[in-house]
Amino acid sequence: MQTIDSIQVNLNAGGMNTINIILAFVMYGVALGIKPQIFVDVFRKPKSVLLGMLCQLVLLPAFTCGLAILLTGWISPMMGLGMILVAACPGGNISNFMSSLGKANIELSVSLTAISTALAIFLTPFNFWLWGTLYLNSAAVTADIPRLVIPLMDVFKTIFILLGIPLVLGILTSQFLPKVADALKKPLQWLSIIIFLALVVLSFSSNIDAFLLSVKYIFLVVLIHNLLALGIGYSVGTVAKVPFRDRRTLTIETGIQNSGLGLVLLLGTSIFANFPPHGGMLVITAWWGIWHIISGLTVATIFNRSKRADA
Repeated sequence: MQTIDSIQVNLNAGGMNTINIILAFVMYGVALGIKPQIFVDVFRKPKSVLLGMLCQLVLLPAFTCGLAILLTGWISPMMGLGMILVAACPGGNISNFMSSLGKANIELSVSLTAISTALAIFLTPFNFWLWGTLYLNSAAVTADIPRLVIPLMDVFKTIFILLGIPLVLGILTSQFLPKVADALKKPLQWLSIIIFLALVVLSFSSNIDAFLLSVKYIFLVVLIHNLLALGIGYSVGTVAKVPFRDRRTLTIETGIQNSGLGLVLLLGTSIFANFPPHGGMLVITAWWGIWHIISGLTVATIFNRSKRADA
């Protein structure tokens, strides 16, 4: 665990600004698929959307905190905070593609991505502060880690710039320039995946030995965490008896997180500047972004081949 936490990535102001601009551009691409009508439709058939919000914004961070506490002694405090950071991020935009592949409710998927992204401006910093503080206190962490005093206004301003402004611009483009939005949507989706992989390479290029020593360990932690996320979505949908297509969407949406935002908060801002080497957070967040693509494609393929359908 010490090897994992020792991983460091140092960027100058220019590098941090570049990462922020890139993510803002990616979030603009996400917003191109969002139309104002989506938010209106939520109030007409709110059940599945509300369940999705419950899974993503409440249950996933809460259960993640519980899982991190259970794993105390097996993971470092920084790894636990990394798990909570991922859980506090909104849904990832590739979830819409996964839902399409898995014959799920694509309209519900787009709605959940749109709403969770919009609410992330407020809820990502709040959830990370709330559950991160509870984790450090409940796990009786005694390591040399400063108390989790997250500058909420700084985080809010950062996320507003990275998410809020691109979100508004993307929605306006979709509404008033639909042909432009349609032309840009798919290329920017693929670009977002390429950019994320580039961020991962940047994170570990100078720490490759430490990463290789820890990757098996990290793989297991992220596997358990991702299975928990997928299980929350499917279980809530099953208990609530929503249509099977909606159940598939809840599963995929809860299991696909925008870990790219988490990486940018770690690499492209000074929010965690006062923390000790936080390689555990970095590795968890980066590997989550790779793994959820693999697990999402696997789950979507299983759903695609399933013969079960709604009556």
